[in-house]
This record gives sequence, C-alpha cells and structure tokens, in this order.
Amino acid sequence: MHILFAGGGTAGHINPALAVAGYIKEKHPDAKISYIGTKDKLEARLVPEKNYDFKTIDVAGFQRKLTPKNIIRNISAAKKAVTSSIDAAKILKELKPDVVVGTGGYVSGPVLREAVKLGIKTAIHEQNAYPGITTKMLSQKVDSVMLAMPEAEKFLKLKTKPIITGNPVRTELLSVSKEEAKAALNIPVDMPVLLSFGGSLGARRINETVTDLIKWHNGTDKFYHIHATGKVGFDTMKNSLSDIELSSNIDLREYINNMDVCMAAADLVICRAGAITISELEACAKPSILIPSPYVAENHQYHNAMTLKKMGAAELIEEKDLTSEALIDKVSYLIENKPKLDKMSTAAKNGSILDANARIYEVIMQLYTGA
Repeated sequence: MHILFAGGGTAGHINPALAVAGYIKEKHPDAKISYIGTKDKLEARLVPEKNYDFKTIDVAGFQRKLTPKNIIRNISAAKKAVTSSIDAAKILKELKPDVVVGTGGYVSGPVLREAVKLGIKTAIHEQNAYPGITTKMLSQKVDSVMLAMPEAEKFLKLKTKPIITGNPVRTELLSVSKEEAKAALNIPVDMPVLLSFGGSLGARRINETVTDLIKWHNGTDKFYHIHATGKVGFDTMKNSLSDIELSSNIDLREYINNMDVCMAAADLVICRAGAITISELEACAKPSILIPSPYVAENHQYHNAMTLKKMGAAELIEEKDLTSEALIDKVSYLIENKPKLDKMSTAAKNGSILDANARIYEVIMQLYTGA
C-alpha cells in the first residue's frame, strides 16, 4: 500500500497529514508514505524528520490585491501553475501511489488535479469551517471530501456527500487531568486558571490588551494567569510591565513548551481561532475567548470561531473590536461565573471528535480497497 500526501505552507495543513500518516504506519508498518510539498516552506523540515519520502514542486498562490508588485507576483505564479502541474504529473507517474490525499495549501492543487487525470484515487481534507480555494476547486473532482467542521459543506459544490472527520488532535493533550496539571504548576486546586496565547510568533494586539489585563488583576487572587507572548513580543511586553512587580500568580513566558499541562489546568483560554486550535479546545472541553486573526486567507479564522460561538462554547471578539476594556469585561464576567464556564465546557466537549485519525484512515482504506 502506497499513500501519498500533498499539503503545506502552514502547520495546520502539514500536521494533520503527518498525524494520519503515523496512524497508517501503526496499522500497516509496511505501508509506503510519500509526501509532495515545497522546498522552502515548513513541510520541507517537518516531513523529512519523520523519514517519509519527500518530493517538491515549485508553486505559489495568486495575490488578490492588484498592486504593481502583486501583478508581477501573479505573472510568476501563473508560470509556476503550469510547471508545477507538469512536475506533479512526473512525480506521480514515478511513485505510482494507490491513493493521494490533499490537506490544503497551494501545493495540493496541482498534485490532486494531476492525480485525478491519471485515474489515481483521491481525497481532500479541509480543516477549516470556511474552505480554502484549493478545496473549493477540487471538491467536485476528487473521489472523497473530508471536512473537519460540518459548516464547511454549505460553501462547497460536491458530487458526493462529504464525510465529517474532525481534525487530528495531539493525544498528549488528553493525558493530563486538571488536578494533576495544577499540582505540576503549583497552583492551588481552587484557584481559576486563565491561559492566553497568540501563536508561536505572537500577536501584537493580543499582547497589548493582555498587558492591560495583567495590570488589572495583578496583585489580586482573582485567578492564576499563564500568558505566552510569542517570539517577537516577549521583550516588548516585559518592558510594558516593568513599572509593576508581577505577583506570583502571573506566569509570563515567550513560549509554552508544556501545552498539555497548561491546557489541562485552564478554566478559560484566550487565543486565536486556527482550525487545529479549535479542535483542541473542543477535545479538551475548554471555554474560550476567541480573537480570530484578520490576516489569514478569506478570514477563515472568523468562521472557525463562529462554530464554537454558535455551540455556546466560546465568546468572540474580532480584532477590530478588541480593546483592553472589552477583554477585561469578558474575562471578569466568565472567570467568576463557574456555571457559565461549565456550560461552555460541556458545549465544547459535545462538539469534539476524538477519533479523527481513525475516520480519515477509514476513508483512505475505502479508496484503497475499492469498498
């Protein structure tokens, strides 16, 4: 059995593919796994680390805002669209995979299009509530469409009914109890815990408003607060807080290396609304205040956040409406309202899909066996 994955650009496209690939290898140690990505994106590092066969094509996305610089970029992207299809076809003919699975990003487009032309069984997995361009383009061509969130279906034209699979979630996030986590962090068992972060690089506006949130509750015992600034925000935030002495229940970090423990301890989470983050919040049954990034394609994080808001599992603040007062008001209301947090936690848990790997695996095996 030979399964080929195509996807890249961001961890949200790559990690689901690697999670499913690992699941396949557990079930079928002799299975061959191949991956097509680009040579200068994150997959070029992450895939070889797993010792999978890695091939590259040169492809780029089109810029929608037509500036002189972007017009030049689009001319280059148009040329790459032709050459990447030719290169993808060559690789597919060389590798002869049984099934090709696309997980998003520009690189998956030409790979799946050429696989369809060659008569290879194909599937796509869409992680977000609002499908990306690649998924929209391929949804009527591939043999199977898998959706992490059912809301995505209404944006697609499909030839077959989609299969709701969820997103693969890191198993270590589910292995620590709240009591164990609080003990590991030396947090009193009855003290509420707020966890906030904006991503590995950080989010400037979140850091700015969380700075004021920290100043508001510093020196009180309202809650224990863990905040990760991200790589580019740590020094700036430390300087902004230099005029106060941080109390012992404020844990300010650049990055969270023990997310399993911090997430388990949390009673409320403030974060962005990436697809995998949404699935992890559901899996861990965590109430959240979501601040979608406005800087992503087609504002898909807003649609992701709305799935949890409609469930009653999250509050939503768009970045254009994000002020220190708005954030403090939401945190103050929720952190002191345990019945509300309990309802949000139950709603998040009810939306979770914990067997995404198995569901995606079943789809791939059905394509492989022709069942």
